Amino acid sequence: MRREPYASADRVFRIVDNGPSHQGGASEADVPERDSGAHASWLNQIEIYFSIVQRKVLVPNDCQSLADVADRLLAFQDYYIQSAKPFSCNFDRRQLSEFTIRLADAREPNA
Repeated sequence: MRREPYASADRVFRIVDNGPSHQGGASEADVPERDSGAHASWLNQIEIYFSIVQRKVLVPNDCQSLADVADRLLAFQDYYIQSAKPFSCNFDRRQLSEFTIRLADAREPNA
């Protein structure tokens, strides 16, 4: 972040997951003080898009070359730009709480 072009950029988008390797310590030291606010609420949205790409574009992996992969990805991008609609999440807090309880119950071994 201290090297060009990042050092003089008005905005830099840094994409990381919520894994422990991106929390605290050296990871935070890489971010200049002016960028101390982290906003990743859209991260789940990009993960959804990548899962769509994985299922609809990259599987089956029958490309003969990297150029074929690039062509397939770019063609999907063009298609998706024309047809995509916003993802929506209809869970409210109560529904999410009920779901997590059901999930936890399903994971418990039978006594």
